[in-house]
Amino acid sequence: MIEWSEQHRQIRSFVRKFVETEVAPRREAIEHGDAPPYDVMRKMMSTFGVGDMARAQFEKELAREKAGEAKPAREGRREKFSNGAADAMAMRLIPIIELSRYSPGMVTALGVSMGLTANAIMKRGTIAQKERFVPPLLTLEKVGAWAITEPGSGSDAFGSMNATARRDGDGYVLNGQKTFITNGPYADTIVFICKLDEGNPPEERKIVSFVLDGETPGLTRSKPLRKMGLHGSPTGELFLDDVRVGRDRLIGEDEDAAGSRQGAKATFTSERTGVAAMALGIVERCLELSVEYAKTRVQFGRPIGEFQLIQLKLAKMQVAKSNIENLVFRLIEMEGWGLSMDLAEASACKLYCAQAAMDVALEAVQLHGGNGYMAEYQVEQLCRDAKVLQIYGGTDEIQISQIARSLLGPR
Repeated sequence: MIEWSEQHRQIRSFVRKFVETEVAPRREAIEHGDAPPYDVMRKMMSTFGVGDMARAQFEKELAREKAGEAKPAREGRREKFSNGAADAMAMRLIPIIELSRYSPGMVTALGVSMGLTANAIMKRGTIAQKERFVPPLLTLEKVGAWAITEPGSGSDAFGSMNATARRDGDGYVLNGQKTFITNGPYADTIVFICKLDEGNPPEERKIVSFVLDGETPGLTRSKPLRKMGLHGSPTGELFLDDVRVGRDRLIGEDEDAAGSRQGAKATFTSERTGVAAMALGIVERCLELSVEYAKTRVQFGRPIGEFQLIQLKLAKMQVAKSNIENLVFRLIEMEGWGLSMDLAEASACKLYCAQAAMDVALEAVQLHGGNGYMAEYQVEQLCRDAKVLQIYGGTDEIQISQIARSLLGPR
């Protein structure tokens, strides 16, 4: 794939019109924390049938599973390119790109609910768990949260994890604290990842996952945390104090399969490739605003766009936009062939796109000068929002480590 098709451009136009009509006017309210984003997100999903399409695909896959049919393999190139699969991927990425032009935080809130939380259950849950918990997440009837990070475990998510599950009769008792949890303050459904405490050393404990209701007794949560950017994505802390759950809340109802490291790695791969679409939206908007400003801002009797240093900034922004867009096209093309990035390639994709988005946003602020430092100019917000792309889903340093390990091979 080398460019958007006419159908893709039409869809982007429709989504962009919605975002500019429904999201842009609410940007300041969302930025100041006065308005949780979920109502406008639901309206967007309803307008474009996103939830209905996701639910239809889920029901199709569930019916196949009930019939005992094997899920189509993802490894290996399809014999024939599937336009339908590629278009479905484009339809998933286009709303991310367009929302990221105004509110990357809303993308994060939506992705964690419909993506990380729902997928954690879809990939490893029992049929009964999938039927019970997944459909409301796909339509955003319920808001989801995926809780892995702890105050003492960020990049070392598993090694430093202290949250535990302890067997208690036919169920479990959960304890621990989670932080930086997207949607945490408002989540109706929470995937809680912890270690199974069997009296063994922490480093030997199995990783398990549970599905919790937001109002489960013993579960408390903080108000939305104040943070540098991504204000359209409510973030909070979770506290579990002797939370009792039945075995039906253990994902997969199997301690050996419920929350393995491999399952989490698959989640990280999906999250990292999604950064490309977010970065594209941020870069496109920064470039658009910078070009307009360069044409209209006059200094020394001339539009600043006539100065070569300003032209250099714009040229570098365009290069970044083209490179990120080509990575987005690669994701769509791979989906058409039935392929997906492995963890190392996804890490490389995230590393480049996150750094490029941050570089472009900083240059946009610099190009705007003093105005770029003011909240009235959107580049200020986009710069704050872009920074998190280098942190969540694995920091730049973790991406570099993952790429290097794949190149150097096992020790």
